Amino acid sequence: MTGFSTFDLTPTPATTKDDDLVVLRLIRSRRVGPATFYRLLAEHGSAADALRALPQIAAAAGVADYQPCPEAVAAAELEAGRRHGARLIRFDSPHYPQALKDIDGAPPVLWLRGDPSWLTREPVAVIGARNASSLGLRMARGMAAGLGEAGHSIVAGLARGIDTAAHNAALPSGTVAVMAGGVDIIYPSENAVLAAQIVERGALISEQPPGTQPAARHFPARNRIISGLSRAVVVIEAAHRSGSLITARNALDQGREVMAVPGHPMDARAAGCNMLIRDGALLVRGATDVVDALSQGARPPRATPPAMAPAPVTTRLPETARDSGGPVNLEARILSRLGPSPTEENDLIRDLGVSAATASAAILQLELQGRLNRLIGGRLALS
Repeated sequence: MTGFSTFDLTPTPATTKDDDLVVLRLIRSRRVGPATFYRLLAEHGSAADALRALPQIAAAAGVADYQPCPEAVAAAELEAGRRHGARLIRFDSPHYPQALKDIDGAPPVLWLRGDPSWLTREPVAVIGARNASSLGLRMARGMAAGLGEAGHSIVAGLARGIDTAAHNAALPSGTVAVMAGGVDIIYPSENAVLAAQIVERGALISEQPPGTQPAARHFPARNRIISGLSRAVVVIEAAHRSGSLITARNALDQGREVMAVPGHPMDARAAGCNMLIRDGALLVRGATDVVDALSQGARPPRATPPAMAPAPVTTRLPETARDSGGPVNLEARILSRLGPSPTEENDLIRDLGVSAATASAAILQLELQGRLNRLIGGRLALS
């Protein structure tokens, strides 16, 4: 690690000149995701200054005629939120939960319907299979009710099966539903009544603009918010390959406790939970086990560590590219070292043998060109 320093991606408070419209325009601008949003903010000091710099940054990356998100588009989003009774919670708002703010790639804005206080009432996620068994649904109801009685708000994704059972059981004590689409787009539609009840006794939240129809790419991003909000993630029935396991992996990366309810080895719906337990997740049989574990504090670190912090970055082009062999050559070297599977940005910069500032500027150019994707946890992959 000699010669490399870590870069703190803790969200930087916006200046007083940044209003909701400006912050929305920056995060909704093309090719600006959460990680790039915070990097731009740290580099330029405010969302307004970052917006002004974006066209020049894009031009330097070879993207002609780049335009940030138009003011009218952001204004329309604000109006849509107000029309649906939703509140915009920015990363610098006192209502933004600190636990979520601390994760890599924290959403810069959240739309919320309901009471934001439920986001910070010792949340615990209760998630699992959509095609849950009767026994799994019974377990989810008992788990959520018991945790609610112990003072925890219940977090889930409003999906069919385990999520729905957990939300319903937690209505008397408070529950948070994290949406893949806009907070006004209820998916599945059969949960419309439940969603209305959650608005009254909890909160619906989403990082997507109101009116957004949920798409496949939105669900993994939604899952990181579920785990990021929560002190622990409890998995009840999950297949070997499922969204619940994605949430569990996010939780491990975020330093959250992962707990799982065991199931019969012959039941495919229990395969994921049994695998999590095999790999170190805490076996729990009910809400009492979860409450006891949380009251005892965090366990020792597991073998799977959280992702390393990304390397330092600048959004300005370096004055010289002598250590890279030229910007074009450096971009080619970066692309040659990436593939569809994620690569740690720190490892890539170390392999390139150039300064972190030089490499990071080239990475940002490639991101703006749409040739690579910046993933949560300081990782990169080819587009």
